[in-house]
Amino acid sequence: MAGNVSTLAHVAKHRQRRSLQDPQWLRVALIGLALLFVAIFLVVPLVAVFTEALRKGVGPYFAAVADPDARAAIRLTLLAAGIAVPLNLVFGLAASWAVAKFEFRGKALLIALIELPFAVSPVISGLVYVLLFGAQGWFGPYLGAGDHPWLGAWANAHDIQVIFAVPGIVLATVFVTFPFVARELIPLMQAQGKEEELAAITLGASGWQTFRRVTLPNVKWGLFYGVVLCNARAMGEFGAVSVVSGHIRGETNTIPLHVEILYNEFNIQAAFAVASLLTLLAFITLALKNLVEWRHRRTLEAAAAADIRQFVNSP
Repeated sequence: MAGNVSTLAHVAKHRQRRSLQDPQWLRVALIGLALLFVAIFLVVPLVAVFTEALRKGVGPYFAAVADPDARAAIRLTLLAAGIAVPLNLVFGLAASWAVAKFEFRGKALLIALIELPFAVSPVISGLVYVLLFGAQGWFGPYLGAGDHPWLGAWANAHDIQVIFAVPGIVLATVFVTFPFVARELIPLMQAQGKEEELAAITLGASGWQTFRRVTLPNVKWGLFYGVVLCNARAMGEFGAVSVVSGHIRGETNTIPLHVEILYNEFNIQAAFAVASLLTLLAFITLALKNLVEWRHRRTLEAAAAADIRQFVNSP
């Protein structure tokens, strides 16, 4: 009798487990659909980029990359990213520290302003800088970008070019990459809470010591992840930079703008050759992302194991 009851319970449990699972054909169909989607929209375009880039051989590929205009675009892209990423790194740390660890008036407004670049089209953000610093803009005559009705020569004496120059490209890049570090760190710091910082302050640590020895080590992998995403967006930005650059070859063209010019000139092989540099950047970004996630997972597993050992060994 007991054996029959055990058998019936096993059969009921097995049926319940099967009822909670999708049918085999449905799982195969969903997995196949997902793989097909990835192949069409990710794998095929990547293969097409490198196929077109190397269609005429390795020599023309390196010739297109070594072209003076291409090298100038690469230098400008690295310069814009090299300025924008550290600025957003400092701001992201400061903003996330303030939002996650303190209570103050205007906190919701600050969060909304941080997320503003996600809601505004990059083209609109570039146009805003043109309206501010262009020849007919609010500050353009003062900077020397145009004639002013009553400041006259004193205004033009400043001779500071923002639009159609490197400063405008840097400003546009900073704006579109503004939220990445902060939005990566704010949820992480909020989840970690304030207990460790309060304990450090209670033990006599200063604010800087608390930040450097307690907060920063706890968010280092999230910070690195945010910097990687920020750098990828900075190098690949097109819309905002296109508005403020002026498309001056060899001077104000970044890599995406140079690719557009080559493609419009029907220099397809050179366009794909330069575009492959951004594709390689995507691969590097993906590898760094996986590295950060792996290290973070290892850190969490090590901390959990240490807690278990401490619990087991406690009297």
